[in-house]
Amino acid sequence: MYHQGEPPERARRFDHAVPQPSAYARTYRVRDVVVVELRGELDLGTAEYVDTHLEAAAQWPAPLEVVLDLRPLEFIDCFGLSLLVRARRRIVDRGGRISMVCAHQPTRKLLTLTGLEGVFHPVRTLEQALEA
Repeated sequence: MYHQGEPPERARRFDHAVPQPSAYARTYRVRDVVVVELRGELDLGTAEYVDTHLEAAAQWPAPLEVVLDLRPLEFIDCFGLSLLVRARRRIVDRGGRISMVCAHQPTRKLLTLTGLEGVFHPVRTLEQALEA
């Protein structure tokens, strides 16, 4: 698969360097919450573009609260799921909290089939995730 642009620079600490938005991910803040918006496809071919954002989000200073916004995501495979699980582990290990927004029915079905719906407890809107 052809990807435009160079992979974003690795961020050592979120407060020092926010990864540049890519066709597959962007990171921004709403109040004190870090939102990582995933777009398009999340698979082996796009992982490096997305993982940079997930790693940077996990480095945000306490209190660490991260929302994974999957609304613009059109496709995710098992490799993409493993990235999300790994990001969750990094965030929770640092005492943080993670929530997920997912309205795409095929992605919700995949989360249910893999047992990850009970891990991430996805909600349908960003507002719901920010209120949780």
